[in-house]
Amino acid sequence: MALTNGGAATPAPASGGSNLVLILDYGSQYTHLITRRIRQLSVLSLCISGTAPLSAITALSPKAVILSGGPHSVHLPSAPSFPDGFLSYVQENGVHVLGICYGMQLLVQKLGGVVDVGEKQEYGKMEIEVQKESALYAADEVGGHQTVWMSHGDEAVKLPPGFEVVARSTQGAVAGIEDRKRHFYGLQYHPEVTHSTKGMETLHRFLFDVCGLSADWKMQDVLEEEIKTIHSMVGPNDHVICALSGGVDSTVAATLVHKAIGDRLHCVFVDNGLLRYKERERVMSTFESDLHLPVTCIDASEQFLTALKDKEDPEMKRKIIGREFIAVFDDFARNLEKQLGKRPEFLVQGTLYPDVIESCPPPGSGRTHSHTIKSHHNVGGLPKDMKLKLIEPLKLLFKDEVRKLGSILNVPESFLKRHPFPGPGLAVRVIGDVTKGDALDTLRQADEIFVQAIKDAGLYDEIWQAFAVFPSVASVGVQGDQRTHAYVVALRAITSEDGMTADWYYFDHKFLIAVSNKITNSVKAVNRVVLDITSKPPATVEWE
Repeated sequence: MALTNGGAATPAPASGGSNLVLILDYGSQYTHLITRRIRQLSVLSLCISGTAPLSAITALSPKAVILSGGPHSVHLPSAPSFPDGFLSYVQENGVHVLGICYGMQLLVQKLGGVVDVGEKQEYGKMEIEVQKESALYAADEVGGHQTVWMSHGDEAVKLPPGFEVVARSTQGAVAGIEDRKRHFYGLQYHPEVTHSTKGMETLHRFLFDVCGLSADWKMQDVLEEEIKTIHSMVGPNDHVICALSGGVDSTVAATLVHKAIGDRLHCVFVDNGLLRYKERERVMSTFESDLHLPVTCIDASEQFLTALKDKEDPEMKRKIIGREFIAVFDDFARNLEKQLGKRPEFLVQGTLYPDVIESCPPPGSGRTHSHTIKSHHNVGGLPKDMKLKLIEPLKLLFKDEVRKLGSILNVPESFLKRHPFPGPGLAVRVIGDVTKGDALDTLRQADEIFVQAIKDAGLYDEIWQAFAVFPSVASVGVQGDQRTHAYVVALRAITSEDGMTADWYYFDHKFLIAVSNKITNSVKAVNRVVLDITSKPPATVEWE
C-alpha cells in the first residue's frame, strides 16, 4: 500500500503482488466487509470504484476480482459497470472473477444472459439449497440447506452460455452460478455477512481452492512497506509534523513515522477546548512516560471555541475544526522553521480506511453512485489550499489491523485498547452550538461517570466505543421535591469489529440504573438520562 504526496490513496500491492484480490465497489453497504473478510484469511485485498478505468485494474495485476453488490438495477442506463475491455483482460490473464449480488447480475447481463425483475423479492435471511458439487460448494454440501443473507429485487432468469446453476433459493431463484472454464462465478447472496452461516467457508474455497491464492499477507509486511513508502516521500533532510489526538490511530501513525525518520518527526497535541474530562493531562502523561514521543502541547481552546460560536450545522462545525487545526499546524510549522532553518513539508494523520469510505467514494473513484455519509474529521475537513502535504500511513487499514500494527511497534497494550475518539472531539457530541451555556462541561462530567462505570464493571474491553451525548434538549423533572427544567444526556455504547457496522451494547439493567442515578445526582444540569439503542446502519456511531 502506498500514498501519493497529496494523500490520495494509491494501492500498491508490493506485499501481495499476484496474490492480490481486488474488489470493484458498486455501492453496497457490505462492500468493505468483503475486504475485511479476505484480509482475515491473510490475503491482501483492496477496494476501488467499480467504474475505475481498466488501467487502474491492470496496474494492480490482481489474481482475483470480486464484483460487489449495490443498490442499482442492471436494466437502468445509469447502472454502474466495469470498464470496456475488462472481460477480455480477465480471460486473457486467467483472473478469477466472483460476482456478488448486483455483481453477479452484472456478469450475467454482460456475458449475454438475462436479468429481470424477480417474481418474489428476497431480502434478509433466506434459505438456499446447494444443487450440485462445484468449485464453490463441497460434495458433502450437495442437497443441504444454508442460511444466507439476500438483498435483491432482480434475478437472473437466463444464464450466459457456459454457466450452470449450482445453488437456488428455496423460492426457486438462482443463488449460485459458475463457468469454471472461463473462471467466472456468481453468488446472489452476501457470503461476507455473518448471517450467511457458511459464507466464510465459501469465500475460503474461492480464494484457496479455486484461485490458488496463498495466505501470506501479514502486518509485518505492511510495516516494512509503509516505512519504504515514507522514505520515498520524505527526503533525507525533510521534517514532518504529526498531529496527535491521544487516540490509537494517530499514536500508531506517529510511532511508525518516528521509526522511519527518527527525530525529524515533530509531534503536536492540540487542546481545542473539545476534549474529554482531564484528557489533556492524561494524554500528555502517557506520551511522555510510556511512548517517549517528543510532543509539544498547544492550548488553542479559545481559538477553536471562538470560531465555533453560534455554529449549529454539523458539517459546518467539522469544516471549521479542520480549518482551525490546519491554522494551528501552519503556525507550529512556521515556529519550527525558525528553530530548524527549514520549514516542515509534511503532516501525518491517523486516517483509517473507514474514515475514507464514509467521507468520499472509494479510492481512485471519481464516481457519482456513492453517497457521502459525512465529512470525516481526518478527510473532509481539510482546506484545499493547505500548505502541508499529507502522510497517511494507515489509510488503507481497519481499526483492528492498526492495533495489530501498534503491537508490532511496541505501543503499550493499554493504549491500543483505548476506545476511538473523534477528531472534532465533543463538537460532534454536543448537538448544535457547543459554546452555548455549560454544554461542554456538563457533557464531560456525564461522560466521565459513564466510561468510568464501564471500566469499574470490567466491561471496557467488551465495548468498541462508549460515550455520552448532549442533545441540547431540556426536560421537566423533579429533584429535591422541586420542579426542574434541566438537560437530557444520552448514553451510547456499541460493539463492532471495524466501525463499519455496529450494534448497541446490551447492559444489565442494574448497571444502567446505577449510572443514571449517579449522573442525575452528580451533574446538576442533568435531570434525565436516555440510552441510544440504534445500530449502524441505520445510524452512524457519532450523533453528528
